[in-house]
Amino acid sequence: MKFTAAGDVIIQKRIYEGYEGFETIKPFIMQGDARFFNLETTLNREGETWASQHSGGTYIRTNPDVLEDMKALGFNMTSFNNNHMLDFSYGGLLATINAVEESGLVHGGVGKNLGEAAAPRYLETKNGRVALIAVNTSFHPALMAGNAAPRVPGRPGINGMRVQTHITLPEKELKEIRRIAQMTNINASREITRQEGYLPPLSDSEAELGEIKFSLGEKAETVFKINPADIKRVEEAIYEAKLQADYILISLHSHQITGKAKENVPAFLRDFAHKLIDMGAHAIVGHGPHLLRPIEVYKECPIFYSLGDFILQLYSIDFAPADFFEKHGLDASCTVHDLLKKRSENFTVGLMEDPRMYRAVIPYWETEGTRLKKLCLMPVEGKMNGNKSEEGLPFRGAEKEIFEYISEMSKPYGTKMRLTDDGIIECSW
Repeated sequence: MKFTAAGDVIIQKRIYEGYEGFETIKPFIMQGDARFFNLETTLNREGETWASQHSGGTYIRTNPDVLEDMKALGFNMTSFNNNHMLDFSYGGLLATINAVEESGLVHGGVGKNLGEAAAPRYLETKNGRVALIAVNTSFHPALMAGNAAPRVPGRPGINGMRVQTHITLPEKELKEIRRIAQMTNINASREITRQEGYLPPLSDSEAELGEIKFSLGEKAETVFKINPADIKRVEEAIYEAKLQADYILISLHSHQITGKAKENVPAFLRDFAHKLIDMGAHAIVGHGPHLLRPIEVYKECPIFYSLGDFILQLYSIDFAPADFFEKHGLDASCTVHDLLKKRSENFTVGLMEDPRMYRAVIPYWETEGTRLKKLCLMPVEGKMNGNKSEEGLPFRGAEKEIFEYISEMSKPYGTKMRLTDDGIIECSW
């Protein structure tokens, strides 16, 4: 079978007629039987629903018509299981589900309850049936879908992988945390709640500073652990898909990092990706940090830790809720121009001002059975400057820069790359 994929699509407006990408990028995308992208926006019309109190960053929404442009580029599968799905509350989430279903795009990871959100979804192709399962490790707790009870319906939301975080410290530093907590009395309320039986007791090797948990370890580090119930749920979905599909594709949205660089893949995420393949998945398509991350081949299955931003249009939002203005010290009567100018410190900081966020690759891979036979990448670069119709849209370009960037970060993962004369990156492993 053959596959292509794109990373984050923050599309906020229609793509103009005659866009060069339809001619230069679409043929590469169309090589795949399954052609996936991550839809990182809600789809609803002005006044259709209210905004949430919180957002995934920018409150993002656009009209459902943009799906026609994504289909025109050749895509036939998507997920919108990401941190923005409640930007416009449950109404916006349900409107997005309805719009994507009406478009005919196969989608997974979001549903009217947890069972729907977790279920595999299937794409029929002439060369086989592809299952899509979408998971997310970076989200506000309110986004998590809920199961139904006998007298209470399930809650709409995402198929989340809840990540428990704590910090390990050597004994000397752990004692210092306890001393600071005692001096400041920051844990008083939690200690009362614990005495009342609403929080589990702390062991001798644990400490707290407010809601931050610490435990005894050999060195200071942040430890991430995925909730076992969520791992079991995705394992069951993969088990189900093994019967129903020829190939299982996992969409993995994640923002967590290790160290001080967004490009760094945390150990827990790599372990989780490996575990998904051990369970029976055949490819992991990662997105979320808005830039490129390494590519790995594990057990003859590709893992794309992040494909970067395929479309980035955060400056193209039409309007915003009052909460967003107030968060940045502005009155809701101000313009969106005022709002974005204030947040970006006069358009000098933020995703739209970082050239790395405009570098992406579109992978094309072929399989023999379910095992990887061929893998190559088309480098694409979003328009950072120029006319507003092209801002954030992908074009072929920056091949050498993108090749050097992604090949260097992928070397420790055992992936070797070569830039061909026609600007395509060939991978070996």
